[in-house]
Amino acid sequence: MPELPEVEIVCRGLAPVLEGRRLALVQVRRANLRLPFPVDLALRLTGRRVEAITRRAKYMTWRLDDGWVVLGHLGMSGRMIIGPCDDTPPGRHDHVIFDTDEGRRVTFTDPRRFGLLDLVRAEDLAGHRLLCKLGPEPLDDAFTAKVLKAGLAGRSGPIKVALLDQTLIAGIGNIYASEALFRAGIDPTRAASSLTAKEVGRLVPALKEVLLASIASGGSSLRDHRLPSGELGYFQHSFAVYDREGEPCPGCDCAQGISRIVQAGRATYFCKKRQK
Repeated sequence: MPELPEVEIVCRGLAPVLEGRRLALVQVRRANLRLPFPVDLALRLTGRRVEAITRRAKYMTWRLDDGWVVLGHLGMSGRMIIGPCDDTPPGRHDHVIFDTDEGRRVTFTDPRRFGLLDLVRAEDLAGHRLLCKLGPEPLDDAFTAKVLKAGLAGRSGPIKVALLDQTLIAGIGNIYASEALFRAGIDPTRAASSLTAKEVGRLVPALKEVLLASIASGGSSLRDHRLPSGELGYFQHSFAVYDREGEPCPGCDCAQGISRIVQAGRATYFCKKRQK
């Protein structure tokens, strides 16, 4: 599933094409993805001007000129691909098509159909059931070691699992939790509440650094992620531990190499020597 960097990259790629443009034609080619589409979605979007494209956690938000917001999630395999408005027939998995008044086309493609699109009033966005319980944005200045330390208090489960809890921090997923814990030198099996202030002080900048590095690299394309241009991201070539079981640890002389365990049904990669 796309994590914060991948969704941020998609939003940044869409903004130059959609912001300030009217949706001249919207085609909805099926009734639902993960959830049913709003009634008359195509009719309600056609003719609207997109004023701003932003991100909240792993969700896209397109603010429209009529006070409504398109709330979108890419699911497991969703992509937003930019192309020209032409006579090319839609593909089997091209479920929603947005044509702008400038002659550009954005196609929401989702083979596994776990994505979603919803419409919500701007004033109701923060209280939407998909957003209302989300934790702070990790790239915000307000997300500090003090904030994270308070959030970890009383959590007896592993720190890696805690980082995946979207009510604690918004947008962190499996890849970046493993990578940040490696950078911070923290064992992913440690009880979340056992981390000292000093350790949390290493973890917060590690989270920010790995997210920003991934954004700068176009995100991680392991299977489905594509930039709106159709290009691959390439942060996967910079992974220190993720998906590298048995390989040498960067900057470490351990003989075992990178280890893999399963936590809460998700693979975790780490160095047993370096991470304490």
